[in-house]
Amino acid sequence: MDLYEYQARDLFAKHGVPVLHGTVAETPEQARQAAEDIGGLCVVKAQVKIGGRGKAGGVKLARTPDEAYEHASAILGMDIKGHTVGKVMIVAGADIAHEYYFSILLDRSNRRQLAMCSREGGMEIEQLAKERPEALVKRPLDSDGITPEVAREILTDAGFSADEIDVLTPVLVSLWEVYVAEDAQLVEVNPLVMCTDGTATALDGKVTVDDNARFRHPDHEDLVDRKSEDPLEAKAKERGLNYVSLDGEVGIIGNGAGLVMSTLDVVAYAGERFGVSPANFLDIGGGASAQVMADGLDVILSNERVRSVFVNVFGGITACDQVAEGIVKALDLLGERATKPLVVRLDGNAVDAGRAILTEANHPLVTMVETMDGGAATAAELAAQK
Repeated sequence: MDLYEYQARDLFAKHGVPVLHGTVAETPEQARQAAEDIGGLCVVKAQVKIGGRGKAGGVKLARTPDEAYEHASAILGMDIKGHTVGKVMIVAGADIAHEYYFSILLDRSNRRQLAMCSREGGMEIEQLAKERPEALVKRPLDSDGITPEVAREILTDAGFSADEIDVLTPVLVSLWEVYVAEDAQLVEVNPLVMCTDGTATALDGKVTVDDNARFRHPDHEDLVDRKSEDPLEAKAKERGLNYVSLDGEVGIIGNGAGLVMSTLDVVAYAGERFGVSPANFLDIGGGASAQVMADGLDVILSNERVRSVFVNVFGGITACDQVAEGIVKALDLLGERATKPLVVRLDGNAVDAGRAILTEANHPLVTMVETMDGGAATAAELAAQK
């Protein structure tokens, strides 16, 4: 889960990273009051989970509370790369002497943590890495992470002076604490600034926390933006389903991420002929019980765009007869909520028994097919007829 800047700032403060005083505002009036509380001079910053806010006009300096009101009026509701601004952060100004860059991220390709540091902050790191790669130090981290010694080595390699290293070392150590304590996958500060009084401050922050570790962090529930969260994805998450919304008309249910991804591909290919496409990714895993199947169908059929559903299951640990019983019972549980045609392809363990169960049930919404390609074509055709 990506966090808003103000949420990242709060986590930084929690773990001892130096930050500026800031207040979140959802109206121009709140922005003016926040500016008054700060003392007048402040920066109004759009809160969106995307970069490039400054270039889009989403970051403005305000010298008075009235200017903060005017800037907030212009920024709130602004569209920045497809993200609508619903909040701004009013943050105190800083006397900046130098801008730096620092981040810790999960390097998936090498299965390790990676720290990156540069004396050239304030610009897009992708641009810096491309144009001046020698200005960006990359340091693989071992299990000890960033100790004071490691922090000093990183800063020395990046060309910082002895005085700068003394000031910045505890900041890097605290950022590592944020990364570990919050189960983050990314902690980035751009810019990390040295102020004219010789102190360091994290002037901006970007944090991504691992959703799979949320059970260890009950407080992370408060970080979820309910207003922007896809309601179907939220509903699926509550029921323990691996679901991702897409823009199409054919709902998809499968068991196993690889099979579901393959199903998406064949439905997309078959759908080209009929002008339809996949509506979702939904992996019910190995336990395709009646309740799991009912929950999956309920989520998919709650999507008004869905016109048909393709259930593509390969029986393994969960045999096809269990899956078939689950489908029949799920349709029973859903009752009148089940209104869209279901195309079902079963294969693998106990496939004959599974098909016999569906044949005997003879549900008017269910069409059985023998192949994945045939199922995709049938589901796409049914969706096109609606």
